[in-house]
Amino acid sequence: MVEVKRSDFLIKPFLKRNNFRAFYQIFTTLIPIISIWLVVYQIINHPFLLVIKIFLLIPIICLLTLFSSRTFSLMHDCGHNSLFTQSKLNRFFGFLLGLVNGIPQKSWSIDHAFHHRNNGNWEIYKGPIDVLSLEDYNSLSKREKIFYKLSRNWIMLFPGGFYYLVLKPRLGLIIIIFNFIKDISEETYIKIKNREISKLLAINSKVKPPFSDYGDNFSELFELIINNIVVIIGWIFMCKWFGLIFFLSFYSLLLTLSAAILISVFFVQHNYKNSYAKNTKNWNIVEGAILGSSNLDIPNWLNWFLADISFHSIHHLSERIPNYNLRACHKANIHLLHQSTFLKLSDFANCFKYIIWDNKNEKLIPIT
Repeated sequence: MVEVKRSDFLIKPFLKRNNFRAFYQIFTTLIPIISIWLVVYQIINHPFLLVIKIFLLIPIICLLTLFSSRTFSLMHDCGHNSLFTQSKLNRFFGFLLGLVNGIPQKSWSIDHAFHHRNNGNWEIYKGPIDVLSLEDYNSLSKREKIFYKLSRNWIMLFPGGFYYLVLKPRLGLIIIIFNFIKDISEETYIKIKNREISKLLAINSKVKPPFSDYGDNFSELFELIINNIVVIIGWIFMCKWFGLIFFLSFYSLLLTLSAAILISVFFVQHNYKNSYAKNTKNWNIVEGAILGSSNLDIPNWLNWFLADISFHSIHHLSERIPNYNLRACHKANIHLLHQSTFLKLSDFANCFKYIIWDNKNEKLIPIT
């Protein structure tokens, strides 16, 4: 690779954020979502035949899925503090957009920032599906290897998507509550047994669930609680409005498809042939951005729903560039990106083969 420094790129002019453009993006995303749900209500309450209702709802759920993906992409920008000019606005709308998909924005953004700090360093960050090193994979039993292959298959995008958006934030809160009660009980028993009643409140145990992105500190825990309260109240309201069975099935399918799209896009932007996959001692953050982040050659209409995250090398060079400036910044620096990977939709399927990290040769390899 010809050595390229971050200072070689024209970045500064594209860092400027614009509240008008940000508000425009928010409104042109949330208003259509509300309008589409109103249309859904009219369809299910109209005396159409069931087959006609299903026929009408299929394109609608596809459209809602795309808008759900866009809300997640805009939430992602808020997490980078790059959508609005003020941090407070990014936090507020990030939280609001997180409610649409049922995910706590702050916890997700902190976890995502870890990915940005270590992109291309596969010794530290194992990607969205926790890729195993070749050495670790070879140490598995035959049954464990089969399970690994199946659990990383592209078909798992769907149950994985359902878990990621529907179950995980709720399960995280349940485990936190369970651990907290358990720790209080254990501490209380020990204190009473040792007659240290005055120190009962000195509970220093962690209530962090077994997820890397939930409950790391009080502010994350607080947002997780508020997010769950508002989301569950919203679900109850929607169940009363649309009917329990219809809403839960329709909404679950919507979030499953949306998460599958997002996980798929994130995956192919970092797991692909010749992706940059270094050990810590050989890792360089600029090289990780250029060679470890693929750029997607996809239709403009699909780029709109993904908030131009397709221009991923530039995004990793500077996550503070607003999505509405990414395309222009990418074009201004295209002469420096000739070594980056550009993928078409037809290339996506091949990317899902690269689920082993050859740590000795520092590259991702397809599973055999």
